[in-house]
Amino acid sequence: MKPLTIGEVARQAGVGVETVRFYERQGLLQEPDRRASGYRQYDLEAVAVLRFIRRAKELGFTLKEIKGLLALRLDASATRAEVRQQAKTKVADIEARIADLQRVRDVLLKLIKKCHGDGAATGCPILEALQGRES
Repeated sequence: MKPLTIGEVARQAGVGVETVRFYERQGLLQEPDRRASGYRQYDLEAVAVLRFIRRAKELGFTLKEIKGLLALRLDASATRAEVRQQAKTKVADIEARIADLQRVRDVLLKLIKKCHGDGAATGCPILEALQGRES
């Protein structure tokens, strides 16, 4: 198979060239061999890794978590239970963030109800609450 350029790898993986370089610097993608001209030469595994990273990011995994998942992917002794636990931990994190966002929404909705939206901004219950002077 013919080696791929960084542009070809990026295009096939659905990411930008700078993203490929960034993941190399972060240690998520192995830096490829270089041609005599200095150009990077990638194989299809690089495309697979980049797609893996992109999909994991879409599911909310951090780069640190993705690094761990990539390590599990390459570790012949890794178990499905380990991978499953990583996913369960991410779900718990997402649920905690959802609960936090719901609390924020509830507070904002209460503030919106207190502010009738007419008159000068001075004394607005929303601004007062943001300044720590909520009644």
